[in-house]
Amino acid sequence: MEILNVDLKERSYPIYIESGSLNRIGEYLEKNYNGKRAAVITDSIVKNYYSAVVEKSLSDKSFEVELIEMPPGEKFKTLSVVESIYDKLIEKNFSRDSVIISLGGGVVGDLAGFVAATFLRGVKFAQIPTTLIAQADSSVGGKVGVNHRLGKNLIGAFYQPIFVFIDPEVLNTLPPREVDAGMSEVIKYGLIKDESFFGFIEENFEDIRSLNNMQKMEHAILRSCEIKAEVVKIDEKESGLRRILNFGHTIGHAIENLTNYELYLHGEAITLGMIAAGEISRKIKILQSEKFSRLENLLKKLNIKSNLKNSNEENLINAILRDKKVKNGKINLVLLEDIGKTVIRNDIPNNVIIEGFNYILKN
Repeated sequence: MEILNVDLKERSYPIYIESGSLNRIGEYLEKNYNGKRAAVITDSIVKNYYSAVVEKSLSDKSFEVELIEMPPGEKFKTLSVVESIYDKLIEKNFSRDSVIISLGGGVVGDLAGFVAATFLRGVKFAQIPTTLIAQADSSVGGKVGVNHRLGKNLIGAFYQPIFVFIDPEVLNTLPPREVDAGMSEVIKYGLIKDESFFGFIEENFEDIRSLNNMQKMEHAILRSCEIKAEVVKIDEKESGLRRILNFGHTIGHAIENLTNYELYLHGEAITLGMIAAGEISRKIKILQSEKFSRLENLLKKLNIKSNLKNSNEENLINAILRDKKVKNGKINLVLLEDIGKTVIRNDIPNNVIIEGFNYILKN
């Protein structure tokens, strides 16, 4: 088992990564939590695959388990769903010495973490991510929250888990589209911080994506988590360096908002956002064309289609201006100077941002 420590002093926690380890979750909860009462929050899809394994492992270690089910999908990452979960926790008399466990993808993890951060002013929280995008990215770093109808993740908190438990074998039940959505975040980590890792993904793309080589997939997840942990250690609450993790997200979140979170998976929108950000970087002449081609060629292998023909430029800019990363009315964009090297700019004219957006419409 690989064990990676996220070093945040008194909020530090381990990330456990091992294929075929889900049936040992009770053992690892026992190591990291002194109580005996757990609420497992999952969605109706993940429940059918993995809730029985998790419940048995926890029960075998004498944990009292309450399974709470939510509907699947980004459009249910809302305060109304959070309130329904509060109701169940209160009805079942959960107290501050309880633990909330997220069993699912990024939506479940974000929402369950927000519940944990706010219920009784904060209870312990653990992550069992079951999608690639959650294993490689969203389960690590402590960002939790829900969407508002006017923007993504506008309501939330920084709230670290007590541990993250990753079993890459669970990815075998994902539809290929979900794997591709997760690959976008894996590729992002190579683009923003590690050119050699980007080269590893280029060289081993099909082995990783097809899940034919779980050892390579484990390495891809581990390296993604390592990079994120390094960044979060320096900047836990996104006052500086952590902003580089948003590469592709400013335009990607706007795309999700423009399509009412129904047309694209999160990772698909981020893929389009990264291509747009790469094109903007090339257009303002900070990224060489051959480096942009490497970025574009790899991301295009994910076969994500743009269906934004009816989106107009004014709506795009308005959606971006509602993004959390806008400061004093200026759009902060994470751009690339090289593969593995980012820069944050707030002086990019709107027409250049629109040109980057139009590039993905045409290509």
